[in-house]
Amino acid sequence: MVYQRGTVVRSKAGHDKGSFYAVIKVENDSALLTDGDKRSISSPKRKKLLHLAYTRTVLGEQIMNDDSKIRQELLSFNSKVRSC
Repeated sequence: MVYQRGTVVRSKAGHDKGSFYAVIKVENDSALLTDGDKRSISSPKRKKLLHLAYTRTVLGEQIMNDDSKIRQELLSFNSKVRSC
């Protein structure tokens, strides 16, 4: 698993369990995450890689520069999970 900027991940632990985020940056054993809403690009959430579930989806660089585009892309992930 290679986490890179734009990788979509799911939280496996904590109060946000099941939520989807996009990786902004990886630092040692943790990642800075954004959901484009509560956690914007300017105030990312730090979470240990151990607590993240890797997905194969990587958002493009144009999407990763805009909170509203990130939020819109992650909505499709959240709706798929809730509909199952």
